Amino acid sequence: MKTSEIKGLDAKALAERIESEEAKLNQLKLNHAITPLENPSQIKAVRRDVARLKTELRQRELNK
Repeated sequence: MKTSEIKGLDAKALAERIESEEAKLNQLKLNHAITPLENPSQIKAVRRDVARLKTELRQRELNK
């Protein structure tokens, strides 16, 4: 997910997206623990997406 896409989301959509991405990350971790993923770098990409989303949400809180 690109930064420009993230900035286009409103606060409610951003919070929902964070929740869904964190659930996806947990599922990937669980699946990888049971059976190694074909592409384990997916975990890294999703983790970074979550960080980008949380950073944008925090920036919006501070700029109010």
